This record gives sequence, structure tokens and C-alpha cells, in this order.
Amino acid sequence: MVEERVTTTEPGAGPTTHTTVIHEEPRRGGGATMLLMIVLIVAVIAGIYMFSQSSSSEAAKDNAIAEAASSVGNAAEQVGNAAESAVKE
Repeated sequence: MVEERVTTTEPGAGPTTHTTVIHEEPRRGGGATMLLMIVLIVAVIAGIYMFSQSSSSEAAKDNAIAEAASSVGNAAEQVGNAAESAVKE
């Protein structure tokens, strides 16, 4: 953005005009932008790590449930066998 200021003064010898043109350089972020990018990258990596850990814990939970269901099935089969044996005697 360019800002132009025109100042006119009238000392005793006649009007004098002075023009000042100010060129503003774009502001630079300094280290703040870089710090923000590093924090964002760390957050993404942490999110991926947490997601992968929760996925493996979900798999472990699913395996535990499957094993428990299998155990219940085996117990039911044993009860059925015991009932058959009791009926035969």
C-alpha cells in the first residue's frame, strides 16, 4: 500500500509544497509462521499415532470378545453333553 501526503506551508517568501511518499513493505511473520507450522505437523503426527493405537486396541478388544464367545460355545456344548449323559443313565 502506498500512502502519499502533501503538505503546503506558507513561510513569508511564498507557498512551498512538500510531498512525502511512503512505501510500506509487506509484514513478515518472523518465526511465528514457522512455529505454527511445526506445531501443526506435530499435532498431525500425534493424531495419526493416537488413531493407530486406538485401532490396535479395537482389534484386541474384538479378539477378546471372539475368544469369550468361543468359550461360551464350548461351555454350552459341555452342558449339552452332560445332559445327554444324564438322560442315558
